[in-house]
Amino acid sequence: MAEALNDQDPEQAETQPDPLEDLRRERDALQDRLLRTAAEFDNYRKRVDRERRDLAEFTAADLVIELLPIVDNLERALQAAAIDDPLRKGVELILKQMLDLLRKRGVGPIDALGADFDPNFHQAVIHEVSGEHREGEVMQELQRGYLLGDRLLRPAMVKVAKTA
Repeated sequence: MAEALNDQDPEQAETQPDPLEDLRRERDALQDRLLRTAAEFDNYRKRVDRERRDLAEFTAADLVIELLPIVDNLERALQAAAIDDPLRKGVELILKQMLDLLRKRGVGPIDALGADFDPNFHQAVIHEVSGEHREGEVMQELQRGYLLGDRLLRPAMVKVAKTA
């Protein structure tokens, strides 16, 4: 009978869970959960920052889009004004201030003249046969286009050359 008890003790010891091992598994599970939660929170924080930046950029873009017709009108006024017109200098200064302000905010014009037509940046309003220009070349810029960083604010309205 003593032998039977000795034989059962090792078997029972093997089948009984080790409390220390259970605590280690629980600790590892909690640590894994903590790391996952920290990573999720960090991703959430980054997403909120990105959304806040995008919203600010979107709001700025709306304001800039509303200012562009004013820039267009100032440029038209300079084209129509005589060189010796006393108001010309004032209009030039105002236009320069507006363009400087836009440049500081990351807004820049699209270089269209002489470039190949790109529907992502140009809006073709006229196609004209030309022997002096290559097929698809922008011959004339009718209205300047603008970018805010890499984002298109307004496409350039252009005249595009075509072959006969």
